[in-house]
Amino acid sequence: MKIKNIKDVETFLKVVDECNGNVTLTSVYGDKFNLKSKLTQYVAVSALIGNHGEDLELWCTSKEDEMKFLQMFKENPEMV
Repeated sequence: MKIKNIKDVETFLKVVDECNGNVTLTSVYGDKFNLKSKLTQYVAVSALIGNHGEDLELWCTSKEDEMKFLQMFKENPEMV
């Protein structure tokens, strides 16, 4: 799912931490961020609030994890 305008990074990363499977962000340039890694989260956060914030796509390996993000986006419609 495409994401944009993640202003509440803390909420976003909280959902990532609650996920059981892999959570990945990809950019249109081919960059892939494994959000289960804390180090990579720092790099991804800079992309979220930097130049590529509207060019990212979120991927979850688990449907349950995907549902967590869908609920978060439902509560924060400005993020999608």
